[in-house]
Amino acid sequence: MGDGYEFKMGDKMRPKVHIPVKLGEEVTLKIERVEYGGQAIGQVKGYPIHLENAFPGEVVTGRISQINRQFARAQLVKVEQPSPDRLDSGRTDILTTGIAPYINLAYPAQLELKQRQVAEIFTQAGIRATVTPTIGMAVPHHYRNKTVVPLAYQDEQLVTGFIKRGTRNTVVPLDDYFVNDPVIDQVIASVRDILANHQVSLFSDDTGQGEMRYIMVRRGYYSHEVMVVLVTQTATLKDEGAIAAEIAASVPNIKSVILNVNPRNLHVMLSGENRVLWGADAIHDRLLGINFVIGPNSFYQVNPQTTEVLYALAAKKAELTQADTVIDAYSGIGTIGLTVANQVKQVLGVEVIARAVEDANRNVKQNGITNAEFVTADAPKQMVAWLAAGVKPNVIFVDPPRPGLTEALLDAVCAMKPDRFVYISCNPKTMARDIRYLLDRGFTLKGEVQPLDQFPQTAHVETVAVLVPKAN
Repeated sequence: MGDGYEFKMGDKMRPKVHIPVKLGEEVTLKIERVEYGGQAIGQVKGYPIHLENAFPGEVVTGRISQINRQFARAQLVKVEQPSPDRLDSGRTDILTTGIAPYINLAYPAQLELKQRQVAEIFTQAGIRATVTPTIGMAVPHHYRNKTVVPLAYQDEQLVTGFIKRGTRNTVVPLDDYFVNDPVIDQVIASVRDILANHQVSLFSDDTGQGEMRYIMVRRGYYSHEVMVVLVTQTATLKDEGAIAAEIAASVPNIKSVILNVNPRNLHVMLSGENRVLWGADAIHDRLLGINFVIGPNSFYQVNPQTTEVLYALAAKKAELTQADTVIDAYSGIGTIGLTVANQVKQVLGVEVIARAVEDANRNVKQNGITNAEFVTADAPKQMVAWLAAGVKPNVIFVDPPRPGLTEALLDAVCAMKPDRFVYISCNPKTMARDIRYLLDRGFTLKGEVQPLDQFPQTAHVETVAVLVPKAN
């Protein structure tokens, strides 16, 4: 084996791969780059080593924890030569959970890193684009308006926190999550203590027994309204009435306490089965002057401060006019469409989740908006139907989940050929893939690609770009 491993493949056409490191070995290396997703990368004898909490230009020592043909993973042992942008947050608990992997990187350096990552991703996709400096936050922490946290009994005490990286269900206790609205952290602690007083049982994957799974808290940034959702494995929770009453009595501005029944085999944080234990079935908040109804399952951007900047930027890039017909694909509860409705002639929204469309239409009604309508349908099929009905959109907005757009939706965009196609993305890799697809089918980028730090302290970034059909 020499000083490492050799992987021999059965196929004679594939060469033997020499691995110059061993499991458990400590290696010192210089960090060459940090990839999108937060992995710092250096090399030992040309073989890539991936690790976390390390930044470009640093020399670090890491302990090899995993090996494969392409690269190894290592745990940071010591920073030998720190970057001038490195901070000491003292929050090993946060790093252990992965909540804020950039917590030890100065904020201006986080913004520069994200700009560079987006630029590299576009270059790798063969896209020539100008990626502008990342728009950041004035206070880049304690910003999230929603969180879902697990519970555990440790030393006979009920704790809340977050799952330790690399484990299935080991909870790292936390009181300050660093990225949450501080009031949300206070609410989590209050609810936890009430649950502890009632000696609630926690669901165990190992035994299949127990009731409670998670606590979810939402808080309106402008309204300050609070919703608490108790996520259970079971259809009822012992003492649920008393627990709800105590939460209502102890949490300021509480408007809603909900039981969400979520059997483990669903493999999601929340199910669609909600039952109001106290108060209303939703809370409200405002975004760019529009009042939104927010239920336990509503998709509502978690950073309301930057969301206003993001949507205003997207509307500006769209160059909207009062004559425009706008399609809001993946419309959710209508956040994008309704915030631009007063700038255009008509908004048509499509969303596959019926519950979200119900919320969107509630939002239309409560805001007295008369030029917007939302339908429940698969977006590509609905866009084909609109096209067949003679709908000619001037602008299409998309803000898809991390997997990006399907080819069916991209083909529908090509068929509709809007004057402006505004792509808002939370994953620059799938965004670049989709833009490459459109560039190959008669579109061109208009203007600059703009990253925006919707998720400070994390490895994620929001990005906005506009495409237009090529001139004949």
